[in-house]
Amino acid sequence: MVMEINEIDDLVRLKCSVQTYDWGIPGNNSLVATTYSANCDCEIDENTHYAELWMGTHASGPSYIKGIGNVSLKSWVLNNPEVLGDVVVRKWGLDLPFMFKVLSISRALSIQAHPDKELAGFLHTLKPNVYKDANHKPEMVLALTEFEALCGFITFKELEAVLESVPEIMEVVDQVLPVNAEDGEEKQTQFLQSIFVKLMSAESKVVSAAVTKLTTRLNMEKKTRQLTSKEELALKLENEHPQDIGVLASFFFNHVKLNPGEALYISPNEPHAYLDGECVECMATSDNVVRAGLTPKHRDVKILCSMLTFKQGAPEILKGVSVNEYTKRYNPPFEEFEVEQCVLDQGGSVVFPAVPGPAIFLVLSGQGFMYTTSSSSAPSSSSSPLLSPSSSSSSLLSGDLVRGGDVLFAPANTEVHVSTESELRLYRAGVNHLMFLKT
Repeated sequence: MVMEINEIDDLVRLKCSVQTYDWGIPGNNSLVATTYSANCDCEIDENTHYAELWMGTHASGPSYIKGIGNVSLKSWVLNNPEVLGDVVVRKWGLDLPFMFKVLSISRALSIQAHPDKELAGFLHTLKPNVYKDANHKPEMVLALTEFEALCGFITFKELEAVLESVPEIMEVVDQVLPVNAEDGEEKQTQFLQSIFVKLMSAESKVVSAAVTKLTTRLNMEKKTRQLTSKEELALKLENEHPQDIGVLASFFFNHVKLNPGEALYISPNEPHAYLDGECVECMATSDNVVRAGLTPKHRDVKILCSMLTFKQGAPEILKGVSVNEYTKRYNPPFEEFEVEQCVLDQGGSVVFPAVPGPAIFLVLSGQGFMYTTSSSSAPSSSSSPLLSPSSSSSSLLSGDLVRGGDVLFAPANTEVHVSTESELRLYRAGVNHLMFLKT
């Protein structure tokens, strides 16, 4: 279905997809569940683990246009390429270059990494049923609650301390420390790679015995001393994933704790595992994951170990840059996306300026009004999925009502006005604005 040209400057309401993985939060306790229920007007099953709400065009979890039948956002974009803008079409073709998600996490996700474009293309050709697209998947999480993750490798100094304090690891890899802090970075990285590959490649019976020995020791020592956060995490992971290699591997990674409003980005080929909490997440349009621990799913240990950068040190935490009094912008070093967080006070209003690329708006809580400048003269239609302002559109308290659970697609070059008579929290995902400055 091709929509009329005079309609594609408006906001389009979306019906989104949900993923119910076993690590999700069950029932009404899950923000994914309550958002999905509001978005699709459906009931929540208290026994279902609601893990991810997907907003975008990926075939594994497509969004659909509300109000015009079974039309996916992907097919609508394909038939209306104007909504992407010329710059986006030239660079990424006739598809949305980013995916937007809400995540609700109750237990650790897999130790994983996302391949770069070259490797993604190879894996998709090699195993298309496992790696379902040929794109890379840089990503960013923005914490909605306290949020924990493993991300990237610890420093060499920290690694030395781990190998001294966790003898069970050295028993598995059967290797002494051949380098020290005075050796160059290259030698240190080579040692990290060597010992990590040996650990991840160990036989399951060896791993099982080491994890059992580790947890027995920690539970005994817990009676006489305070365990470190990494040791506590190891016990938690063993409870969630008994005798898994990820329990030992967790000591090699940075344990990151985000406060609400802080963001963490993950580059291609960087190891990570999300542990607990709720967030919005944005990434390049891909679902490629190479796993090697803390999961019952398919593992590719050799591929994971071969693809990692083995970069050491704490990851960068983004605090957000204020765009105006209500809005913060989070810019990862990736062209495909950025995320803005907007919290409007009672009676507040804000304008999202027109940009040369598309965007997706998620209204997470509260209610308010949204309309576009270009739609101010368009007639309202109760049967249309498009948001059109009321006859009093000169006021910022006009337009169509939006509330928690609403998801809206904004075409390129569309100025979006938002206002509220109560507190309203929303998030905007769009192409990184810095990319447009290069053109």
